[in-house]
Amino acid sequence: MSQPSPEGVVRVDEAQPKPGERTLRAFYQVLVNTAVANVTTSFLWFALTFWVYLETESVLATAIIGGSYMLLVAVFGVVFGVIVDHMKKKAVMLLSSGVTAASYLAAGGLYLAFPESTLLDWQGPWFWVFAGVILVGGVVENLRNIALSTTVTLLVPAERRDRANGLVGAVQGIAFMVTSVFSGLAIGFLGMGWTVAIAIAATGVALIHLLFVPIPERGVAHVEGEAPKGFGFRGVIPAVMAVPGLLALILFATFNNLVGGVFMALMDPYGLTLFSVQVWGIVLGVTSFGFIIGGGLVAKFGLGKNPVRTLLLVNVGVALLGLSFAIREWWWLYALGILLFMSLMPIAEAAEQTIVQRVVPFEKQGRVFGFAASVESAAAPVSAFIIGPVAQFWLIPYMDSTAGQGAFGWLLGDGEARGIALAFVGASLLMLLIVLLAFFSKPYHDLSDAYAAAPPSLTTDGEPAGADRTLGAVGGAGEDLRSGLR
Repeated sequence: MSQPSPEGVVRVDEAQPKPGERTLRAFYQVLVNTAVANVTTSFLWFALTFWVYLETESVLATAIIGGSYMLLVAVFGVVFGVIVDHMKKKAVMLLSSGVTAASYLAAGGLYLAFPESTLLDWQGPWFWVFAGVILVGGVVENLRNIALSTTVTLLVPAERRDRANGLVGAVQGIAFMVTSVFSGLAIGFLGMGWTVAIAIAATGVALIHLLFVPIPERGVAHVEGEAPKGFGFRGVIPAVMAVPGLLALILFATFNNLVGGVFMALMDPYGLTLFSVQVWGIVLGVTSFGFIIGGGLVAKFGLGKNPVRTLLLVNVGVALLGLSFAIREWWWLYALGILLFMSLMPIAEAAEQTIVQRVVPFEKQGRVFGFAASVESAAAPVSAFIIGPVAQFWLIPYMDSTAGQGAFGWLLGDGEARGIALAFVGASLLMLLIVLLAFFSKPYHDLSDAYAAAPPSLTTDGEPAGADRTLGAVGGAGEDLRSGLR
C-alpha cells in the first residue's frame, strides 16, 4: 500500500490523464499550434540569413549568425529543460511564445529607428543588436520544442510514440517548406521591414491560438524529494548516466553536430551561388518535402525494433550524401541531395526522441532533452565559427587557384564554389568514419539492450506507470515559474 501523499501533493497515477484517444486529440491540436509557431520563427530566421548574405556577400557574417544561434541553444538548453520539468507544458509554451513576440516587436522597433544601411553594417554594433533580438526569438522557440517532446510522452500511448514523433517531423517539414519559399519571396519582393512585420503578426496569431489549446495536465510531476529544490540542476547528469549508453548517444550526436556546423554555415552561401534568392527559397521549399516524406514514413511504419540502429544507419546516409551532393556544380544534384538529406533528418530526430521517451522517466525528460540540446548544439558553433573564416580566406581562394584545381579538380570539377564543396567532402568523410566505428562500440550495444529491456512507460527511477509517484499541485504558469526560480 502506498504511503499518504504530503499535503498539497497528489499521486501522479490519480492526477495524470491516461494516454488514449482523448489525449491524442489534444496532442494533434498542440502539434498544429507548434507548426504555426515554427513557421513564424523559421520564416524570420531564413529571411535574416538571406538578407545578410545578399546585402553583405559575407560568408563570415552568415557563419557567425548561424554559430551564434547554436551557441545560444547550447547555453540555454539545460535551463530550458529544467523549466519544462518544473512547469506545466502549456505554461512553457505560452512563455516561449510571449518572449518570441516581444523579441520580434523589438526587432521591428529597431528597423524603424535606424536606416537599413546602419543595420547592414555587420562590423557595427546595431547589426548585431538587430540580428541578436531575432536570434533570441528563435532560440526561445527551443523551449517549446523541448516541451513538445515531453508532451508526446504525456499524451501519446507508448506503442504509438515513434509514429507521433514522425508526425512531429512531418509538421516541421511543412513549416520548413512554407517558410523556405516565403522567406525568399519576402526578402526578394518586400524587403526586410515587411518581413519583420509579417513575423510579428504571425507570432501574435500563434500566441492567441495557444490560449485555446487544451493540454490535459493537472499538475507538474516531480522526482520524489526534488520539488522544493527549485531548478534541481544536480539531477541532470544522474538522469543521463542512469541509462547505459545514453551519454554515448548524446556525445555521438554532438560529434555529428560538430560536422554538421560545416553544412549549417555553408549551405545557404553555396545555394545562393547557384540560384537567385527567390529561386533558392523555392528550391528549399520544394526540397523540404523531404521532411514530410521522412516524417510520414516514420508515422506509417515506425522505427523498427531498435531505433538506436536506425539512428546510426541514417547518419551513414547523411555522410554519403555530403560526399556527393556538391561534387559537381550542378543545380539539380544539389537540390536532389538536399531533398534526400531532409528526408533523413526527421527519421534521425524521431529515433533520438523515441529512445529518450522510452528509457528516461517522464519526470526527468525535460532536463535530459535540454541537456542533449545544450551538449549537441555546443558543437555546431565551434565548427561554424571555424569554417566561416577558413572557407572565406583559404578554401575558396585555394580552389580558385591553379594549385587547387590541379589537386582537386578531378574530384570537384570547375565552378565558383569549389572551395565550399571541398569543405562538404572533408566533413562528410569524417562523419562516415565515426559512424562506422560507432556500430562496433560497447555503448551502442548497451543502449540497444537498455531500450529493449525498458518497459513501454517509465516513471521515477524506471518504475512502470502506476507506481506511487507525486505530483506538485501548482496553479498556473506564474506560480510554476516562481517555484522553479526559488
